[in-house]
Amino acid sequence: MKKIICYLLIMLILLSMLFCFSGCSNKENSQVNIPKKTSNTNTSNTNNSTNNKEVDYKGNAEKQMSMPKEGETVAILHVKKFGDIKVKFFNDIAPKAVENFITHAKEGYYDGLTFHRVMEEFMIQGGDPKGDGTGGESIWGSGFETELNNSVVPYRGALCMAMSSLPNSIGSQFFIVQANPSETMGRYLKNGGYPTELIEQYKEFGGYLSLYMQYTVFGQVYEGMNVVDEIVKVDKTMSSTGEESVPVEDIIIESIEVTNYSK
Repeated sequence: MKKIICYLLIMLILLSMLFCFSGCSNKENSQVNIPKKTSNTNTSNTNNSTNNKEVDYKGNAEKQMSMPKEGETVAILHVKKFGDIKVKFFNDIAPKAVENFITHAKEGYYDGLTFHRVMEEFMIQGGDPKGDGTGGESIWGSGFETELNNSVVPYRGALCMAMSSLPNSIGSQFFIVQANPSETMGRYLKNGGYPTELIEQYKEFGGYLSLYMQYTVFGQVYEGMNVVDEIVKVDKTMSSTGEESVPVEDIIIESIEVTNYSK
């Protein structure tokens, strides 16, 4: 009899734990406040295809950081009180993300929205009509999948799509990587098993490599990183998720101008 009672108690405890984990997971999935800023020690090289020794990290980085070609489609983010951020696109690598962003921009979807989440030595995130990281949709209505390619890396200035932990959850939110190169991070990347060639590019260009092959990189800032650097320095308050990332005063995207690059 005692054994039966003990067995029933154990089953009740396991069921209560399962309910707790499920509830926590569902609550997290409703947030599009991804990516998460990790500590410098959280840089283990898993599930990101960086072990491919045939990747030309140097050549790819030079291409990613190069200026746009004459006549190439670019966009200018006009940020109220801060200035302009100019970006080019990787249509051959992430065509759905590029089409989604450009169409939203042309239709004025982003006009008046904010950079609702800004974190120094990490990134600035915007494109949410709700302004709290839980809203926004793609031009197709439903979310779409990540477009991953090891030739583009979340270096400083990379334009990426945000998403939740659910599959096919990319909507309208995007972020721009702001992190500068750090000797400490370089050491952790080495200890984490990242390729030497990739680390060398990180030392030159900065970025946030734990996001590599996790989030869609669909563009790159080619002018205006000084504006991004000013944005991350604003006074912030705590978010609902417990991070100091919400600007005290709204950082407003007045409009996004889609145009053709000209010297």
